[in-house]
Amino acid sequence: MAENRQLRQIRAEFRRSPSLILAVGFLVFVMLISIFAFLSPYDPDAIDVLHKFEGPSAQHWFGTDDLGRDYLTRVFYGGRISLIAGVVAMLISTAIGVLVGMLAAYAGGIVDNILMRFTDILSSIPWMILVTVISIYLKPGLQTIILVIGLFTWMSIARLVRAETLSVKERDYVLYARAIHQKPFIIIVRHLLPAVLPTVIIAATTGVANAIMIESSLSFLGLGVQQPMSSWGSMLNRAQGVLGSAPYMAIIPGIMIMLTVYSFNQIGSLARILVEPKSYER
Repeated sequence: MAENRQLRQIRAEFRRSPSLILAVGFLVFVMLISIFAFLSPYDPDAIDVLHKFEGPSAQHWFGTDDLGRDYLTRVFYGGRISLIAGVVAMLISTAIGVLVGMLAAYAGGIVDNILMRFTDILSSIPWMILVTVISIYLKPGLQTIILVIGLFTWMSIARLVRAETLSVKERDYVLYARAIHQKPFIIIVRHLLPAVLPTVIIAATTGVANAIMIESSLSFLGLGVQQPMSSWGSMLNRAQGVLGSAPYMAIIPGIMIMLTVYSFNQIGSLARILVEPKSYER
């Protein structure tokens, strides 16, 4: 019964919001082309200077770049890098945010004050400045960009988890578990974590979009992935010098970033139905 009700709620949400159908479809499309990018007949790193800056054609649907590489293939592989960076950075950020938020709320007192003041300090620094400065002192690359984003974008999730945990830990079953002297680790894992999980999942969907935006911004500034590897952000970086002669080099990855971020933000409404079906009961 609960599963049938959940399916009805999902269908109703799709009917109310046609854009959600497009968002889900686009994300599935991006994931598929990223996974099966190797099926492209072109090598993404093969240089052919005799055919550089060719416009879209039957042979090269998205044209070629400044080194004669097939741009469609570069977009496919760039999508893979952008998605990997977004998802892995989100997982790191979410894990840190959940740990800090739950520890602060459950421990309270001086532990809560120290962790939250540290969170306030990091939150007060604009993320672009913080991440850019850290990136300068590390070797540019995919691993570095993932770590930098994951380690310095967890603050909002920590605040959400702390607020939710403060409410949950006052419920009767948690108070009873503490009264019978269950170990704190058991209380957190069995009682607190499942209760805050819906909030975490919803925040994670937007976290992927934010991570992709940050990765694209840093790669555009030359602090992200390096050649010959490409992401949509690094493709924009290479396109800025040829906007007049080859505008497609900026338009195509720009559209892909915009639609991917929009789709992940839209998918948050679907996540709410999946993890909080009771809130959608009529």
